[in-house]
Amino acid sequence: MTRAFRLRRLALLWVALAMVSASAATVLWLRSTQSWADHLATAQTAGLLTYEALRTGQDTHPDLHVSRLTPSDAALAETGKFERISGMPQPAYVTVLSLQNREGGLRIGAVSDMLQYPVADIPGDIVPTASAQLASLTRLFATYCSDPILIARFGNGPWQQVDGNAIWGCDAAPRDLRLLAVLVGLVAVAALVTLIGNTTQSFDAFAQAFRNRRFGGPDSYETTGPSELRDIVESLNAFLEAERKQLANRAAVLSSVSHDLGTPATRLRLRTALIQDEDLRRKLESDIDSMTGIIESALTYTRAEMNAEAPRKLSLNALVETIVSDYQDVGEPVTLVPPRDKVVQGGRSLFMSRQGQSVVTTGRQVIISGRPVALERAITNLIDNALKYGRSASVAIETDARTATIVVEDEGSDTLARDVEALIGPFERGDNTSFIQGHGLGLSIVATIAALHNGALSFENSGTGLQARLSLQRA
Repeated sequence: MTRAFRLRRLALLWVALAMVSASAATVLWLRSTQSWADHLATAQTAGLLTYEALRTGQDTHPDLHVSRLTPSDAALAETGKFERISGMPQPAYVTVLSLQNREGGLRIGAVSDMLQYPVADIPGDIVPTASAQLASLTRLFATYCSDPILIARFGNGPWQQVDGNAIWGCDAAPRDLRLLAVLVGLVAVAALVTLIGNTTQSFDAFAQAFRNRRFGGPDSYETTGPSELRDIVESLNAFLEAERKQLANRAAVLSSVSHDLGTPATRLRLRTALIQDEDLRRKLESDIDSMTGIIESALTYTRAEMNAEAPRKLSLNALVETIVSDYQDVGEPVTLVPPRDKVVQGGRSLFMSRQGQSVVTTGRQVIISGRPVALERAITNLIDNALKYGRSASVAIETDARTATIVVEDEGSDTLARDVEALIGPFERGDNTSFIQGHGLGLSIVATIAALHNGALSFENSGTGLQARLSLQRA
């Protein structure tokens, strides 16, 4: 058995880990941003130093190397054919920039194997001097992480080649840790979401299993997850065990009483048969039948509560047809209503102004997972009630994607649906039923059997009488 964990302790641990992850991601992001800003500032400063090196002809920085072009290469540079100078990359993208100031013009050709630099983004009114504009250009070199070859001529001086990739080149750029910071944050969020999902899934799985408890669920439950959930499951298992024992004891008591009453009831019947007064004898026999019927009804109700019958796959159509045929064999006015096709409204179309329609055939077999003996008892009770309070009974089956509903409708009953629903409790009988045989447990048994199948018992008034609707969850 795996060791359970406490949600509170786990939550504190993950909150601490989330804070550490957030702090690490923030530090990585800020450090990478600052390193990149420093790199751009260094490249911009190198542009100022490059201007001085071109102007004075002297090295101004150990990583800046200025060399004079050969006459042939200088001639090509003079005509603007920088890409044809020896040593240029292929393909070559040339960026030409001409800078003017009081000390003389500065002509620049930047050759790259990747791109042409957007020198138009360098505003002349903000950086008016040639040195500042050259500094902005070298900042662009660093921004786009490229290794350009810079060809420049200051005033009437010679054409020179400047190698400053050690400052503004791609290899000089700092390592960008922002992606790593984002990755750290995403991993932390993914871990938290996974933990939350697994924890809630444990509760959801148990809730779903317990929701179907009456529908063939286990006698006890086992679960994984936090210790709080396991404590809940253990408490629930203890409660279910106590409930089963209580129902078993109740059934045992009722069964014992029913058995013990059998002998004196038999003696009473024999002695009652000796009574000469026929009217008195009939009343006594009716009282004896009523007494034994109450005991048997109570025992049936308790057995239904105990959920003793195991569910199995069955055809609801076949079950209902068999029950109706049994009533018809003894001459009872019970009929089976054939299923009717349903007309389903479709959605509106872009090419039609009205909704489409389709017909869904409902005459196929309805397969459910249920308890056939209990369902037969429930349907029989509803049909018996319909025959008691009406002239006839009709039985139909209605289905949808999730439920199957058995509809038992009587003819001639003037009882209201809300009045009948108030009689579902045990031993409840209406004011107008004193002349009809019964003990007030029929509807209670039906409601209990409906609950065993994750369904419900309800009533509706119809044009001919009263409808009893027994809904069951489909397989």
